[in-house]
Amino acid sequence: MTCRPVVACLVLSVLLTVQITAAVAESPFGPATCEGLYPKHLQGICTDNRQHIFWSFTNTIVKTDVNGKILKRVSADNHQGDLCYLDGRLYVAVNLGRFNDPQKRADSWVYVFDAENLELLARHPLPELVYGAGAIAYHDGHFLVTGGLPVGAPGNLVYLYDRDFHLVKKQELPGGYTFLGIQTATFADDHWWFGCYGKPTPMLVVSSDFKTVREFNFTCCLGIVGLDAKTFLVARGIEQGPKQLTGKVLIAVPDDKSGLAIKK
Repeated sequence: MTCRPVVACLVLSVLLTVQITAAVAESPFGPATCEGLYPKHLQGICTDNRQHIFWSFTNTIVKTDVNGKILKRVSADNHQGDLCYLDGRLYVAVNLGRFNDPQKRADSWVYVFDAENLELLARHPLPELVYGAGAIAYHDGHFLVTGGLPVGAPGNLVYLYDRDFHLVKKQELPGGYTFLGIQTATFADDHWWFGCYGKPTPMLVVSSDFKTVREFNFTCCLGIVGLDAKTFLVARGIEQGPKQLTGKVLIAVPDDKSGLAIKK
């Protein structure tokens, strides 16, 4: 391309760079409500970072577009917990036994679904999670799975697995007990982010080496996913009547006081 004078070329180059950068930076995700009603409550969310949201409603897995319109819905074993996306597949933390039982009568698994059609592809047993698998996330070649915790336990336990779900590491987190353990998980901005039940509902922000835990009063126990280092999707439940439940997602951004804050 021939362009004179040189200043005009520079101006055109800058404008094109700004347009391309803006297009790359713009996320397709924003506030959305999941279409439909479900008999059991929302357990977790994830995205494919492009154009879909995936929702776990305890015994139903749902795939929607970014606006919450249903594209696929399948029934699944009770209890499907939190979920994460990797390379065209969904990985769901599942417990078929008892949660938070001091007698260790959980029956923990990871179920693997095809993200395109939600076909169940595989099931991986996790006998180490004796209090019930409930939360899952992926980072740097490893799945992190955690979940239930009996009353009086000294602290939360997290488990790292390779991509074939061979146990790599078991780690106890500093910071003590949280009510019923950890419900949701994601990795973003070089930290693990964990949602927990309770009043108030704590969010744990944990260093990548698991040595430092910061606790904030922010609700993300029904779902959290890091879209990038500075933007998160967090889930909230909606109840329209007995066994008529759904969920919504909101955009959250880092906040010094509360860890995250809902973006208005």
